[in-house]
Amino acid sequence: MAHTLPTDLSKPALKLFKQLSEEYGIVDLGGIEILRSGLRALDQATAAEAAISAQGQTTIDRFGQVRAHPLLPVARDFRAQYVAAIKALNLSIGEPAKIGRPTS
Repeated sequence: MAHTLPTDLSKPALKLFKQLSEEYGIVDLGGIEILRSGLRALDQATAAEAAISAQGQTTIDRFGQVRAHPLLPVARDFRAQYVAAIKALNLSIGEPAKIGRPTS
């Protein structure tokens, strides 16, 4: 069953959408929507993280006090939404953890 590719994702997220949907056989409407939503959150997290990187992790408020950048919780929350979507789909992203005792 073919599905329409999302139009609201960045090129890297669209590439990841294609890879994950093909590799894990995500073809049902619910799975596609969870994946699209998670990758949209990843795009938002990436945009917020880029702004933080460009502007610094702290800002000075109108009273001259150092404050955390206001996008820090935004980036964290969007990143958490992405991770939640990946978990909801029961996907494994990245290298699997090594089992056993570490070697020296």
